[in-house]
Amino acid sequence: MWLQVALCLSCLLLGSQGQERAAFHRTNDRNSRCQYTFTVASPTEASCPTVGGGPEVEALKSRLTLLEALVNRLVGGEAGAVAGAGPDTGLQEAYVQVMEEKTQLQRDKERLDRQVQDLQRRLEELRQETERLRARPCQQPPPPSAPLQDQRPASGSNILSHLVSGTTGQSETGGARDPAWQLGGAGYQEVKAEVTEVPAPSQNSTGCGELVSVREPESHRMADSIAGKYGVWMQDPEAVTPYGPKMLWRIDTVGSEVRQLFGYEDMDQLVRGFPTKVLLLPEPVESTGATMYRGSLYYQRRRSRTLLRYDLATESIAARRDLPHAGFHGQFPYSWGGYTDIDLGVDEQGLWAIYSTNKAKGAIMVSQLDPNSLEVKRSWETKIRKNTVANAFMICGRLYTVASYTSPNTTVNYMYDTATGQSKAIALPFRNRYRYNSMIDYNPAHKKLYAWDNFHMVSYDVRLGKLEGN
Repeated sequence: MWLQVALCLSCLLLGSQGQERAAFHRTNDRNSRCQYTFTVASPTEASCPTVGGGPEVEALKSRLTLLEALVNRLVGGEAGAVAGAGPDTGLQEAYVQVMEEKTQLQRDKERLDRQVQDLQRRLEELRQETERLRARPCQQPPPPSAPLQDQRPASGSNILSHLVSGTTGQSETGGARDPAWQLGGAGYQEVKAEVTEVPAPSQNSTGCGELVSVREPESHRMADSIAGKYGVWMQDPEAVTPYGPKMLWRIDTVGSEVRQLFGYEDMDQLVRGFPTKVLLLPEPVESTGATMYRGSLYYQRRRSRTLLRYDLATESIAARRDLPHAGFHGQFPYSWGGYTDIDLGVDEQGLWAIYSTNKAKGAIMVSQLDPNSLEVKRSWETKIRKNTVANAFMICGRLYTVASYTSPNTTVNYMYDTATGQSKAIALPFRNRYRYNSMIDYNPAHKKLYAWDNFHMVSYDVRLGKLEGN
């Protein structure tokens, strides 16, 4: 009995002591159900044991260590990749790739240009062969019983009769039934064509006259960069020291600041592309209207009507003057454009300017200039609209215009004579071999036209004389 009472008292005593250290909480769980929590502090331990941590803690530490090492390796690899492919390296690689593509495109372009030139050469040969065949008269073969001497033409000059006789003798030597002779052989026809060719009209003692014909173009050099699609090349007809009469000059005119003047000691150096002199002009050039005369370069200053005379000996501007009322920078260009408002040229009578004004309403004005001061000595107004012709040049005081700058077979279509003030329509064949002719100038010393045709520097021999009926 006493033992049971002692146990009960002990339980009550322990319960009262536990209540002093116990905590009771009541909260809702995730499902909104009531949850009871009863917490009793340990009477002997101040905190949970931390030594060792048990196998679970050790496993967790190992996994964290591996994860940290993996993260460090990944971060380090990305940083290395980024460091190895910086912006400079990327730009360098892109630049190298672009340059390789540009080089390949340039090679393709040169290959295509060569193919085009070959095709044009073959086309020209076929055209000449066609013309030769058309010029050949159609002769009927004589009867077999006809004597050989009856096959000669009934008419012709004494020279032709002599040539025919010589050919007959050869035929008789080789046999009386020579089929080439009976059918009008090609050799005979070529000899006949040479004999019956109309001689060129004679020129007067001064070397001047009207333009009679322009021969086929001769190509000398192709520009080697995009800046050479348009340009001007020239030779001083009255060269002075320090440069000789064989010196040639070239300006590539594509660009906003055209200032380089390239000099070549002769045609061979131009063809090879090795300039012996490169001058930097003090003021930029406008378009393809420049010319060379008496040791000076004459050109139009960019975006102005100012004409400049650049002395080659002193390498400085020797004279400047505004061309009165002249249009500039696209007001009155040739039909191909290119800011060709003012075109300077030289002929047997001196220095000329071809342009237009607002007063002339786009009609071509021609002015003769003083080569030293650039002062206008005299002017003429024509009835030719400047923007309807492709280009123009002066020969012996006469203005000539070209109809088209792209058509391969065009004409010199108008002539204006400053001596009489009269103009007339003409039709002299003119070839644009490369189909984009941006410059034509006359050289009176060599009786040639210099032209810039779609990257190509070409020249044309001309014949002067009095036209029939004048």
